[in-house]
Amino acid sequence: MATNASDPYSTLGVQRSASEKDIKSAYRKLAKELHPDRNKDNPKAAERFSDVTKAYDLLSDKDKRAQFDRGEIDMEGNPTNPFAGGGFGGGGFGGGGFRGAGAGGQRGFRAEDFQGFGNEQVDLGDIFEGLFGGGRGGGRGGARPGADPFGGRRAPPPKGADITYTLRISMVEAATLAEQRITLADGKTIDLKLPKGVEDGTQMRLKGKGEQGPGGAGDGIITIRIDRHKLYQRDGFDVRFDLPITLDEAVNGGKVRVPTVDGPVMMTIKAGTSGGTVLRLKGKGFTKKDGSRGDQLVTLEIQLPQDLGELAKRLDGWKDESDPRSKLQV
Repeated sequence: MATNASDPYSTLGVQRSASEKDIKSAYRKLAKELHPDRNKDNPKAAERFSDVTKAYDLLSDKDKRAQFDRGEIDMEGNPTNPFAGGGFGGGGFGGGGFRGAGAGGQRGFRAEDFQGFGNEQVDLGDIFEGLFGGGRGGGRGGARPGADPFGGRRAPPPKGADITYTLRISMVEAATLAEQRITLADGKTIDLKLPKGVEDGTQMRLKGKGEQGPGGAGDGIITIRIDRHKLYQRDGFDVRFDLPITLDEAVNGGKVRVPTVDGPVMMTIKAGTSGGTVLRLKGKGFTKKDGSRGDQLVTLEIQLPQDLGELAKRLDGWKDESDPRSKLQV
């Protein structure tokens, strides 16, 4: 299917008959492929990511999808014909942002870059009644309620514009699905539960939390951004972590304290463990969509003591005769 920036179906690469599941699947595939974090040197990918997100926002809303299919709105959600929707409008906030907070409380709402037009509505019925001599009562020759002067039914009044937000959370909060307390544009504070399977770029829709309009309120669209962590790296639904150990712990084994996203735990190291060995801590990763959790993969790094004098004395006259590079065939 050829890509057409003005057609959300073409943008997502799906047919007009596509189901909600097909649309969601196509969006997730493209979002992962085009995400800005994976395409830092490709501005076109970031532009495509924005188009894909807009297309999904429209097609995932049943009302807006129906309006687009009838030709009443374009991909941006604006009326294609101002005389069909009973008014001129469709503007809204350019975007706000806030940071979430865990159990510690609110971090505050960032209202930068709010811009746009209001939602003033013009009653075209009054204009047409003046032109064609019709009356509000709908007597002989008058326009009947719910119909335009050209004989067709007018489209339902549009909802208010959606308001977009960015919610930044830590990797630990994402892995443990820590509840977030956020403040919306109207000043109201709500507690937000993160969805299972949350990833960087996941979007959440808050019904009725957008701007007010003649047909009701729009929605709040929240895009979740997960900050990097100084210790952990995400690998799918697993968490990777490099753990430094002493030469003594590697040779003789022992129990060591290991940090995890759920708090520190004790882990046993077997005697004679080599550097680079990966140990697995079950259920210490990210929460999956089915409610189960990934693991924490701990890579052991053997660190020699800063003062090698004592170690050199103990090894004096001893030589390791093994060949650790024999499998490399070099």
